[in-house]
Amino acid sequence: MEAYIYDAVRTPRGRGKAQGALHTLSPLELGAGVLRALPERGGFEPALIDEVILGCVEAVDDQGANLARSAVLEAGYGDSVPGFMVARFCGSGLDAVNVAAAKIMSGQADCIVAGGVEMNSLVPMLVGTGGPSVSDVFFNDTVMQTPQGVAADLIATLEGFERRDVDAFAAASHQRAAQAQEQGWFNPSLVTVRDRLGTVMLERDELVRAETTVDSLARLKPAFAESGEKLGFDGTVRYRYPEVDRIRHMHHAGNSSGIADGASALLLGSVAAGSALGLKPRARILATASAAGDPCIMLTAPVPATLKCLQRAGLGMEDIDLFEVNEAFAAVVLHFMRHTGVPHEKINVAGGAIALGHPVGATGGMLIGTALDELERRGGRRALITMCTGLGMAVATIIERI
Repeated sequence: MEAYIYDAVRTPRGRGKAQGALHTLSPLELGAGVLRALPERGGFEPALIDEVILGCVEAVDDQGANLARSAVLEAGYGDSVPGFMVARFCGSGLDAVNVAAAKIMSGQADCIVAGGVEMNSLVPMLVGTGGPSVSDVFFNDTVMQTPQGVAADLIATLEGFERRDVDAFAAASHQRAAQAQEQGWFNPSLVTVRDRLGTVMLERDELVRAETTVDSLARLKPAFAESGEKLGFDGTVRYRYPEVDRIRHMHHAGNSSGIADGASALLLGSVAAGSALGLKPRARILATASAAGDPCIMLTAPVPATLKCLQRAGLGMEDIDLFEVNEAFAAVVLHFMRHTGVPHEKINVAGGAIALGHPVGATGGMLIGTALDELERRGGRRALITMCTGLGMAVATIIERI
């Protein structure tokens, strides 16, 4: 049994702060909006859907109490469609798609909507996550976890990246995203966000800054030096990596992923589901994988996740036309490029989270949609999507265009 992608939609990414365009809405409205768009675009009855699976990192407060099921009801899918949430930090949305694909491939479901939702402007990161990383000093002494920004600076230090390297990558992300936005590359998947009265709230990604340059980024101060030096995390890193005598802090708001609000949804199903819905598949899921590594450096697992995914698909790097490597921080993608040999020309061709923003639980679904749109626009065949997550993990997915 194969799992096919029949459609992919997303909201524009809004600035994840009180002044962002989506801040006055709710996660329920965003999630229901993308769910509603799929049957509207496809012309099918939502009651045919077996399940809705949404990723969300901070599933508390307005994002809590099984937001997936609430969004199902709000979107008008009817009482018969169940829903549940998936949480693997930043990889939650991608994992939601992978779980959906696994259920379809195993014959446990015929048609599933999967994606994610996150509103950082309402529920900031680390507000509700808690867990031993926050509360258990003995656990932290054992795993030596560091804040992600410090981990990104550690990668840059170990790899010998310079400040100009990470800033140049960030500037390129903005330039690519601005080009994609201007030329309408995102339009096939974009769903305009409206409030309950029908007022348009956001039609295009809000964080892209076409004027960003290496020189403008060079004026920004490193954001994680204080937590590294004054809170002792630099000492933790030096204990774990004794070959490092000093962490070179170089990541800042301009070369790190933007804080954002947004939602995404993909319609996945079997061949039989496509016939019942009256839709033709756009792509198939070829393989999925997850991997993990040292939680101190935390952000390097996209490389082993990618290799595992390729092995499962029986493919090599040369068989992949496009890569979406989530831009949590510039050094994450630079590390991926160095250790896989994939050139920048094949990675994040329409920009990434540094320019567009990272609505964490929703980003995985967004990346699949972008990859699929670009495969169709460019006439490519396969894309690989991968994301690093907290506690040293990563998720990967390979899609093949029909």
